[in-house]
Amino acid sequence: MTSTLSGGRFAAELRLWRHRRRLSQLELATAAGTTQRHLSFLEQGRSRPGPAMVVRLAESLRLSLRERNALLHVAGFAPVYPESGLGAPALGPVRHALDTILHGHLPYPAVVVRPYGELVAANAAFGVLTEGADESLLVPPVNVLRLALHPRGMGPRVANLADWGRHITGGLRDLSRRSPDPALAAFVAELDGYLPDVSPGPEYLGFAVPLRLRVAAGELRLITTLTSFATAVDVTLSELRLEAFLPADEATAEMLRRWHTDSADPAPPADPAARRGAG
Repeated sequence: MTSTLSGGRFAAELRLWRHRRRLSQLELATAAGTTQRHLSFLEQGRSRPGPAMVVRLAESLRLSLRERNALLHVAGFAPVYPESGLGAPALGPVRHALDTILHGHLPYPAVVVRPYGELVAANAAFGVLTEGADESLLVPPVNVLRLALHPRGMGPRVANLADWGRHITGGLRDLSRRSPDPALAAFVAELDGYLPDVSPGPEYLGFAVPLRLRVAAGELRLITTLTSFATAVDVTLSELRLEAFLPADEATAEMLRRWHTDSADPAPPADPAARRGAG
């Protein structure tokens, strides 16, 4: 009975993910190195896959490591990708590397986040972004996306809030379409509520939107880079993102250098595990 139930759940999940990815059976079968006939039997629950086939299908569907473990689970197999706490010894070299990168990026801001913007670690220059923010938004776990758009966060200081906010929520919507999650949908709706109700004009640049942030010394113009651990085999590590802010002009670079020099606490960031706890 258990085998039949797991086979039916797997078949339903496999069909669901294939439809979400807008792949035909032939396209998915070819990518996974199997036949359309075999894939059809899997989706009907007439055949049961081995763990290697589940992993090949998950990779072909471009599932995250967490989603791959979930697909293995509904197929009746144990997860194959470990999920370590940030304080785990196995991630010690990664934490050290992240600290080095964060400190090395000074005097420019940089943060490490978990999915949906949960802050893991930040360098000292992160303070230039949080100036004037309500303390309630800075109590761990801090969400940097909420902080960026909230009317008691960075929102009032963002000169191009409508465009910058749309840049953030647009990325989250793309993620929600690829991997639907009710919590993510609710979060996007919350962020939308912080944005001005305007329509993009002909000058709207889409994803190419610099952050224009008002500070005491003037207006910072910042561009961002996102780095992920593409070859990670640990769920926790695979979900981390390093977001580094870079000056879009020399005036911004000079303001950030001056802010860092004048800052009362230019020390390297604390270990990420120490900021978030060992869990």
